[in-house]
Amino acid sequence: MTTDLVIHRKLEIITPRRRVITGIVFLAIGFTIWFLFANHVTPGDYAIFGLNPGGSAALLPDWYVPVSVTLYSLSILCGFLGIIQIWRGFKRWTNRILSLLIALFIFSFLVWATSGKSLNLSGLLAITLGRSVPLTLGAISGILCERAGVVNIAIEGMMLMGAMVACLVGSATQNYWLGLISAVAAGLLLASVHAVLSIKYKTNQIISGTVINILSLGLTSFLSERFIQVYQVELNSPPMFPSFPIPILSEIPLIGPILFKSNIFVYSMYLVLIVVTIALFYTRWGLRMRSVGEHPKAADTLGINVFKTRYVAVLLGGAVAGLAGAYFTLGSVGRFDPRMTNGRGFIALAAVIFGNWTPIGSFGAGLLFGFAESLDKGIQILNVGIPSEFLLMAPYIATMVVLAGVVGRSVAPAADGVPYEKE
Repeated sequence: MTTDLVIHRKLEIITPRRRVITGIVFLAIGFTIWFLFANHVTPGDYAIFGLNPGGSAALLPDWYVPVSVTLYSLSILCGFLGIIQIWRGFKRWTNRILSLLIALFIFSFLVWATSGKSLNLSGLLAITLGRSVPLTLGAISGILCERAGVVNIAIEGMMLMGAMVACLVGSATQNYWLGLISAVAAGLLLASVHAVLSIKYKTNQIISGTVINILSLGLTSFLSERFIQVYQVELNSPPMFPSFPIPILSEIPLIGPILFKSNIFVYSMYLVLIVVTIALFYTRWGLRMRSVGEHPKAADTLGINVFKTRYVAVLLGGAVAGLAGAYFTLGSVGRFDPRMTNGRGFIALAAVIFGNWTPIGSFGAGLLFGFAESLDKGIQILNVGIPSEFLLMAPYIATMVVLAGVVGRSVAPAADGVPYEKE
C-alpha cells in the first residue's frame, strides 16, 4: 500500500450567480475606463511610452499610443466581454479573462495619465519587478508554512530581523555573501522558535507569530538606536549586490533588460518560484506536505510524519523570509533603518490569499503590489493630481474583490492553523 495521500483537486464550478456577478464586474471595468479616462482626454493626443530602461541601449523606438481611440476601444472591448460573460460565460477561462481586463484597466490608466506626455514604461516595469521581490519571497514563505498547516504571521518580523543581521554582518565583514547567509540564518532561527511554539507546545499560532513580530521590532529598534545609528561606517554601510546581465537573455528587446539585467535577489526570486512550484505540485515530498496541511490525521495514518513535515516547512519558510529581508539592505537601500520593511510582511500574507496559496499566483499578486509602489513615483512625475494614497489603495481593493469570491473562492488548506494531536 502506498504511503502517499492522494489529494483530488476539486473542479471549479461556475454558478449562474457568479457568472452574472463577474459579467457585471467586466461591464463596470469598461464603464470606468469610459467614464473616468476616455471622457477626460483631448482628441488627437498621444501617450509616449519609452521601451528602453534607463542606462540601456536604445533597442526599440518609443511607442506612440493614440489616447482617445485606445481608451474608447478598450472600454468597448470590456463591455463586449461583459455581455458575453453574462449571456453564456467563459467557464474555465473566466479568471484569465478577468486578469486580462485588470491588466487592460491598468494600461488604460497609464495611457490616460501619460496623455500628451511621455513615460518610460520599460523602466517602470523594471522598478515594479524589483519592488515585488520581498513581497513574492515573503508570500512564498507563507505558502510553505500554510501548505503544511502552520499559520505564519511572523513573516514581517523575520524579514526585519534578516534585514538588520544582513546589514550588521555585511558591514562588519564587507562581504555581501556573508551578510546574505546571516540573514537566512536569522530567518531560520526565528522560524525555529515559531515552529517549536506552534508544533511542539501547540501555542496559538497567531499569538506565536505576533510575539516574534514584537520581538523583532523591539530588538532591531534598540540595536539600531544604540549601535547601528551611532557607528554608521562600521555597522551601517554594507556592500550591495551589483546588477549583472545574463548573457544573451538580457539582449532580448524589451523584456531582456527588465527580466535579466538585475541583481542576485531578482534571480533568486525566479529560482525560488520554480523550485517551490515544482516541489509542491510535482513531487512526492510536496504531495505529502500538502496532505499534512489538508488532513494531517489521514496523512499520519498512511505513515507520514506530520510533525517533521511541519517543522521542515516552517524552517524553509523562515529561510525564504530571511532572504527577503536581506533584499532591503543588500539589494535595495544599502543601509538599515528601523521598521524599514514597512509592513511588507503583512502585505505578503495578502499576496498568499490573492494568489490562492500558489507560488505563481502570489508572484502575480506581488507584481500588482509592486506596481502600485512604483507607480506612486511615476505619477508624481506626470503630475496628474491623484494623491499617492489612492494608488496604494488599489491592490488592497483588488484583494477584497478576491476575498469576496468574484474570481472564485480562495480556500486555505483545511488544517491551516490547527495544531495536530497525535492519538
